[in-house]
Amino acid sequence: MQNYLLTTLDGGTRVVTEPLPAVRSAAIGFWIGAGSRDEDDAHAGVSHFLEHLLFKGTATYSALEIAEIFDTFGGELNAATARDYTVVYARVLDEHLETALDVMTDMVFAPSLADLDSERQVVLEEIAMVDDSPQELIFDLVTKAVFGRHPLGRPVLGSAEVISTVSRRSLSAFRRRRYRADNVVVATAGSVDHDRLVTLVERMREKAGAPTAGRPSARAPFVAAPKPSLVFLEKPTEQYHVCLSAPGIARSDRRRFTASVLDSVLGGSASSRLFQEIRERRGLAYAVYTFSSQYADTGQMGVYVGTREENLGECLRIVAEQIGQIVTDGPRPDELDRAKENLKGRIMLSMEATSNRMSRLGKSLITDSELLDLDRILAEIEAVDAEAVARLAELVLSTESLSVAAIGPSEERALKAVEPVCPGLVERAAA
Repeated sequence: MQNYLLTTLDGGTRVVTEPLPAVRSAAIGFWIGAGSRDEDDAHAGVSHFLEHLLFKGTATYSALEIAEIFDTFGGELNAATARDYTVVYARVLDEHLETALDVMTDMVFAPSLADLDSERQVVLEEIAMVDDSPQELIFDLVTKAVFGRHPLGRPVLGSAEVISTVSRRSLSAFRRRRYRADNVVVATAGSVDHDRLVTLVERMREKAGAPTAGRPSARAPFVAAPKPSLVFLEKPTEQYHVCLSAPGIARSDRRRFTASVLDSVLGGSASSRLFQEIRERRGLAYAVYTFSSQYADTGQMGVYVGTREENLGECLRIVAEQIGQIVTDGPRPDELDRAKENLKGRIMLSMEATSNRMSRLGKSLITDSELLDLDRILAEIEAVDAEAVARLAELVLSTESLSVAAIGPSEERALKAVEPVCPGLVERAAA
């Protein structure tokens, strides 16, 4: 049974709530359909830069006042940018909900875009920080390898070249196109009255002057995956950082539940095959795990390992071996049961936090995904069988599908380790 209430305001803003009378807190999120996939090369990073600028003051509140208000509440205020959305979120006591909502509405719909140059430097420092962290940078490289020239292949932070030169006019134009009333979802979970929240959002949105004319520019659809590719970045690191990855499952695809089970069995938990074989039994790496992302029209799945040169070839061989075993035989019954219980337990535990409940509502609506009730989600996980996991592993993680990204001191040595796993890919890269 669904336990949420949804109202669409004049102008198109959707307000969704999940009342939880037993708690005193409320989690609020403004979900905006604006992410890095909505940018072109000339504006790479604008979504994330704009997210930063939302905190630099509004028509009513200065940057300092915003910080002081939430500090006084003992609450949380933060934001995040992804490839397909931006979210500004907070968690406060219910008695502070109206004030928090007023501040956040102004931030989203009436930012002053002040202190542009100083915040520009902050974002450039953030980009530099990722460049100095190979265990983070590797994911930008492998995403580029998987999605190529499609906007999904660009880093969310964008490029230093764009951030260094982008003008207030360009930022304002992007905000007007994407931060429209009908491209925003206000999601709340906790101690909240739905009807009162709707009234408050409508009143505050009108005060802030949310743009409503026109339509947001269309997103570039992901029609077909490019050929797998190999990206290497030379850095004088002690370890080699390697990702093997391919396009995955879309957020609307029912096989996303199978993908979650596959992720858990292969490398997403402490009892997973890769963690046990590579780290626990053989001590070949400290960090080895699988990862996955889901978007409206595609997804991404892959494996990360960071290790010293002498262990790299053996680590990648074990990765290929374990994927091959799952493709051939599927997960063992005990693995399958453990993975299902792991997923169901994590979901159930996450529902004890109002922030997670709010995020579930907001993310589903802003990405036009089906909002399933908890019983349906648990049933879908339970219905996954070993054959389905094997089929999906063959489709998504076969050596013919994998792109590779690597960071380390020697491209020659990295390719030597990769070649037995993805020989065709190395041959094409060398051609």
